[in-house]
Amino acid sequence: MITFLHKMGATAGTPSSLVGLALDGDRLDGTLVRLVQGVPQAVRSFSATLALDPLTHEPELVGREILNHLESAGIRERRCVMAVPLKWALTTEVKVPPLPEADLASFMQIEAERAFPCDIATLCLATSRGVESAGETRALVAGIPIGHLGRLESALRAARLTPLSFGLGIAALQPPAAEATEGVLAVAIGASQVELEITWGGAVALLRVLDGVYDAEDGDRVLHGDRVARELRITLGQLTPGLREAVKRMRIFGAAEPARQLAAELRARLQPAGLTVEVVADASGGALSSAFCLAAGYLGGRKPPFEFLPPRVSAWKRMTARHTSGTWRRAGTAAAALVALVGLSFAVQQWQLARWGARWARMATTVHELEGAQQQIQRFRAWDDTSFRCLTILRGFSNVFPEDGDVTAKTLEIRNMKTVNCTGTARDHAALLRMLGQLRSADNVQELRVVQIRGGSPIQFTFEFQYGERGSRAN
Repeated sequence: MITFLHKMGATAGTPSSLVGLALDGDRLDGTLVRLVQGVPQAVRSFSATLALDPLTHEPELVGREILNHLESAGIRERRCVMAVPLKWALTTEVKVPPLPEADLASFMQIEAERAFPCDIATLCLATSRGVESAGETRALVAGIPIGHLGRLESALRAARLTPLSFGLGIAALQPPAAEATEGVLAVAIGASQVELEITWGGAVALLRVLDGVYDAEDGDRVLHGDRVARELRITLGQLTPGLREAVKRMRIFGAAEPARQLAAELRARLQPAGLTVEVVADASGGALSSAFCLAAGYLGGRKPPFEFLPPRVSAWKRMTARHTSGTWRRAGTAAAALVALVGLSFAVQQWQLARWGARWARMATTVHELEGAQQQIQRFRAWDDTSFRCLTILRGFSNVFPEDGDVTAKTLEIRNMKTVNCTGTARDHAALLRMLGQLRSADNVQELRVVQIRGGSPIQFTFEFQYGERGSRAN
């Protein structure tokens, strides 16, 4: 077992104390953290089960419940940082080409739009970039629905709190900058989920929620170490060779007893593969809290690898930015030019209006006739289409699914009569691979790509392909 003790100094502009909160399912953990001689210390802590879901109930009611828990714990500090659940996040890995820094943000948005099965305008995106040993730059893009973050922020403000940061708890427990030269696989045992993170090169290389590792027995949730080990082997097998070779250490965060039991089960399975398994505790030997780590990092000026709280610009800054001396000079020059040209602009405008008015009078009748014909064409165009392209795609797509229900589709989206995106479930990997093989050999199926696979049994998957004539190429 290793022990973490954070030592840091507060930077200018950061508070000396704040509340760290972590949401895990219906459980809310909170810690009041204060800097004492440069060392963050937990002053008060609480753990409570929320009766109201922040995503479905009214934010005012959820905020009142959170405020009651804070008051019961004797916490009156109103500045806070929040660790949001990793299961809210969508992630994708991107290979970053050599581009100017000014163009990287647009490139990341384009790659996220291609990878995520939703409109990225509905997501708050954050990126962690790192360089592999071969000099190849890769980035992990994470996106959380803006609606989730908005409801959570409204609930916190209803609890009279001022959120300063929204981050990921596991990224606070294992900061990527802590082990810049060595790959670390971190596992955080939560109340309702097990989170996984891989860091390397000062960046987060992978984030994942391990599904199907809990069972309900006699009203309690029981963690199965063999299932965790299986998911870890699958994850390690999907890494790039350079990243897999760099990962030599595994750290387990969580309550002391479950963490020790999981570590004992994983050592026998993973140490032959070159992984050193450690249990991480705080200075007193207890469980290291993500709420405490997130608050301690913020107090020390450590920038989180993923920030999901949009920056807020004060009204004073907006006003001073508009009324700088340079701005006034440019505004005066523009006003003088406007006064000098106002007469000429009105004359030109009147001449253009008269000229285009005369031209419109000559062609108005013909334009109205063409508009009427176009409306008729648009009205009856669908009745003249005999290709039935969507139905043809659906028929060919449905033929590859097994009749025994081993693989089922949940959603199917056809974009531009060409791009087909499908999500669904499969009994196991073998059934999914058989179905993908039949689909890949089907007529008119091109560029079949698996976007996401989650879970063990059953498996949740997302893939897409292009429908068109084989051998055809886009100009």
